[in-house]
Amino acid sequence: MEKITFCIPSKDNLRYLKTCIPSIRKNAYRKDHNIIVFVDQDNDGTVKWLDEAKREYNLKFIMNPNLNKERYGIGKAYDRCIKEANTDIVMIFHADMMLGKNADLEAFKHLDRKTAVSATRVEPPLHPNGGEKILRDFGMWPEEFKEEAFDKFVDIESNTDKVTNGIFAPWMVYKEDFLAIGGHDPRMHSCREDSDVFNRMMLDGWDFKQVWSSLVYHLTGRGAGSFSGDKQRHEEWKREMNNSTLEFIRKWGSNVEHTPLMQPIVTPVYRKILHLVDATEQTLEALEPWFTEVAINSSNFNINEWVANKNKNSYIDISERVYEFKNDRGAFDGVHVTLNASKMTQQDFNNVMLLNKIFADSGKPGAFNLGNLIIKIDQLKDISKELIKV
Repeated sequence: MEKITFCIPSKDNLRYLKTCIPSIRKNAYRKDHNIIVFVDQDNDGTVKWLDEAKREYNLKFIMNPNLNKERYGIGKAYDRCIKEANTDIVMIFHADMMLGKNADLEAFKHLDRKTAVSATRVEPPLHPNGGEKILRDFGMWPEEFKEEAFDKFVDIESNTDKVTNGIFAPWMVYKEDFLAIGGHDPRMHSCREDSDVFNRMMLDGWDFKQVWSSLVYHLTGRGAGSFSGDKQRHEEWKREMNNSTLEFIRKWGSNVEHTPLMQPIVTPVYRKILHLVDATEQTLEALEPWFTEVAINSSNFNINEWVANKNKNSYIDISERVYEFKNDRGAFDGVHVTLNASKMTQQDFNNVMLLNKIFADSGKPGAFNLGNLIIKIDQLKDISKELIKV
């Protein structure tokens, strides 16, 4: 197989890297693969250990130039590793993963241009299985990793030719193909960066292959913080997930969707403006992400203060999206939705979340009501492919 580069972001992940990196050197088919670690945050001695271990494990590490002051975010960290790679093929890898025997070779066998090949995750039984992973307990923490038992399991389970359609880390791609779509979108700073790039790959005509003979043990979100058992890290992750989810919805007009086997489902994207009458902070908070623009008429709160507060956690300038009726910006070529906030029901909000799907199924120019939503379609143009590159 060709030589590849493992790309691993780290955010105070020393305890995981100490198990992750040796597993790559021990179990990879090729022992000379490159390993690049991007240190985004270090309060646990990560840099010191990497500096001491770089010769033993033949690895390279890159430090955030504003280490412990301002984070790059996982997507930007991955992209830095990928750009630094001097191999044609890269593999996105998490610090809380341990590579199974020959997982690199088994994935590589299915690699082609504009194809993302995922290894299959073996995880402790903490979350429901949609069918895209294998639930087996080989330890809950890196210090408890039952390495010998996992190795035996891999010897048995890797004897399969099963391949399904889906994508989740770890995934292998050609560097050139990935960079051609602009890499990760920095709007999804610390979460949802994978869902966004998977949508864009899908729209760009990529194939997704999950190879069941290529196995990794995954400690289920320990490195990122989605595991609730690590309370301090989990609280930070929840805040970041909320912010990134809002950015994802603002961009795509819908939430993350995929099949049970993790094949992305991309709903058409339409330009929509909401005319919100008698707005409150609560209704604007709920509705703003789902529209391209929101024009409000309200004396209930100070819109400038609301926008300034939202801008603290947004990659984009919310004032470009939200403004008062009196600051009407002229013609809007797309879908107009009018709603009186005082009449909004839960069903109205449910309909807002489904508008892109509704328009995709049966939308056409004209006017109609949907509950308390007054809808006027001037033009219905799917702009999703305009979102492929960042």
